Amino acid sequence: MVPAGGGRLLRGGRVVARVVLVWVLAVGALNLLDTWLTGFSMPEWWQPTVCALLFGVLSAVVWPLVLRVALPVAVFTLGIGSFLLLGAGVLAISFAVPGVVVTDLGTAVVVAVAVAALGSLVSSVVGLDEDELFFRRAARRGARSGTSGDETMPPGVLLLQVDGLGIDTLRRAVRTGDMPAVARMLDDGSHGLAAWHTDWSSQTGASVCGILHGDNDDIIGFRWYEKDRDHMMVCSSPEDAAEIERRHSDGCGLLAVDGAARASLFTGDAAHTSLTMSALPLISGAGRRGRGRDGVGAGYYTYFANPANALRSGVGALVDVGREISAAVRQRRAGVRPRVSRGGFYPLARAATTVIARDVVVSAVIEDMMAGRAVVYADFMGYDEVGHHSGVERFDTLAVLRGIDRQIGRLHRATQLAPRRYHIVALSDHGQTQGWAFADRFGESVEALVGRLCGEPQPDPRRGAHSESSSTAESWQVDAVLAEASSVGGPIARRLRDRVERAGGADRPRTPSGAPGAVARVAPGVVVVASGHLAMVSFTEHEGRVELETIEREYPELLPSLVDHPGVGFVLVRSAEFGPVVLGRDGLRRLATDVVIGDDPLVPYGPHAADLVRRVDAFPHCADVMINSRYDPVRDEASPFEPHVGSHGGLGGSQSRGFLLYPTDFPPPHEIVGAEALHGVLRGWLRHLGHPEPQRAVRGSPV
Repeated sequence: MVPAGGGRLLRGGRVVARVVLVWVLAVGALNLLDTWLTGFSMPEWWQPTVCALLFGVLSAVVWPLVLRVALPVAVFTLGIGSFLLLGAGVLAISFAVPGVVVTDLGTAVVVAVAVAALGSLVSSVVGLDEDELFFRRAARRGARSGTSGDETMPPGVLLLQVDGLGIDTLRRAVRTGDMPAVARMLDDGSHGLAAWHTDWSSQTGASVCGILHGDNDDIIGFRWYEKDRDHMMVCSSPEDAAEIERRHSDGCGLLAVDGAARASLFTGDAAHTSLTMSALPLISGAGRRGRGRDGVGAGYYTYFANPANALRSGVGALVDVGREISAAVRQRRAGVRPRVSRGGFYPLARAATTVIARDVVVSAVIEDMMAGRAVVYADFMGYDEVGHHSGVERFDTLAVLRGIDRQIGRLHRATQLAPRRYHIVALSDHGQTQGWAFADRFGESVEALVGRLCGEPQPDPRRGAHSESSSTAESWQVDAVLAEASSVGGPIARRLRDRVERAGGADRPRTPSGAPGAVARVAPGVVVVASGHLAMVSFTEHEGRVELETIEREYPELLPSLVDHPGVGFVLVRSAEFGPVVLGRDGLRRLATDVVIGDDPLVPYGPHAADLVRRVDAFPHCADVMINSRYDPVRDEASPFEPHVGSHGGLGGSQSRGFLLYPTDFPPPHEIVGAEALHGVLRGWLRHLGHPEPQRAVRGSPV
């Protein structure tokens, strides 16, 4: 066994060896560049040695100081700007060393990139993990300041969210070797695996708000319409995300006690946040209740302070752009169905999510561990993003999943080096269900369908208000589908039409604009919102919830045509006579009494469907008509109302089945239904570890 003092000497020797090796290789690289690179000249033998030393000082000392001022340049150029700045530094070195010639900034950037690449290469060759060096520096700094890890502190927890990864896909990925780090955690018995069932709205907004704040009441979808304000709420809007958190936070969120939120929609009342949507409106102002906000700098600064990191992520991003273009071409050539358009800016946006954001989030988490923070919640978004465009388990989607798995493994190793003991809990906010997009399959979007049934033919039926039209997929003829539905129809459609004929009544006059008109109408007085596998219809000229009987009178073809449509699984409406009613093609279910007439339309959606739908019906902003896409259990497919391949947001299939990977030292969870229940499990684990309870504030007040 090596004594502690000997261990420090050994580690110090490895660091010195690394510095010397980088210096020697940098000298050799500068000599090669002198030979090969036009516009770069070092005629004297001593010049490469001196320049390599000065570049090392620039990278290790001067560059981090410069980055504190120039961080926005690195942030908004995804790291490319950092090399422009380093190139300027190389130019400065050439002016300082007599006889060295660097003709322009482009040449200087090439030199900077080459030398930075050596730093990354040497770290791999000598087997030194940058995280190890990171934590050593933290331990030394903590020892000097008296803030090093306290053995009496309860263990910290890393909550790592793999956005959109359902438990079925995770199990297959573990079996096929696409997630070896997770497989090792399961195989060695350190972790167990459990499933959890999402709410009806199986999307990040409802799930993360429920997980972090213990409350996701009245979050209808990723986007939804609020009739009383004539406003479209969108979870990815900073202002709307802040408003959602204001409504649901009581100051007692999961991260309220010394927590951090990284790349999340909501803060969980954390004192430290970065890349978190609900906190963005606060970055330029004072934090809530005196709490600081790390803003965009957390993770970014630590990551880009090392030029080799920027190079590694830049190369990784370029590789991912190439992988995306190649995958899209292969899909088109092979005639793969379903698929969606993947051109334009998407390859760059994908790389920013799957590589740049992932690496920065990991850097921020390591920084949180170095600081000894109690609970850290981080979201890896890459799998969900690529799954939407490529498919749930296609080869390039699984490549992204392998990259996330490597980062989970890296953080798992880092827990052994942190000044405080940490446990890792991995989870997903929902899964994904694959299918052919509604507009591509049926020739018109759900917005166009509802608009036409409400008397307003759409000029571009394939384009929805919140989607893009796809020119790559063939579609069925709309007229044939609707003609069949109208002429034959299911028993529920016939029953609805009979009710309309018996009731009679004239149409109610409507203003063409559907005033005040802040949100686009698909027909006068009709707003339709699509959110994955869920669509919501609101009639703006009526206050409050519009009842089934009124809808039948004013739009007699709407409900019969919807329940008979082959892309619609079920429809929720409120009846003056029976209360909430779920309508399907071959049957209905009255939720107030659970009376079923014909076939229960909720059976294909699982044993929890009735309770989840009943809960949403009670939400203040529940739409007048709620539409869930049709799920085919034989093929495990459903057609989303947005232009996605893999999608989520409603009920049906894997989208509702998230996963929870947890240490076996923790009390095992029982059946988990809903994000609020998952919050309770996580809260119980923190309590089990000895974490203090946060002080509760008044719900809905500023926190």
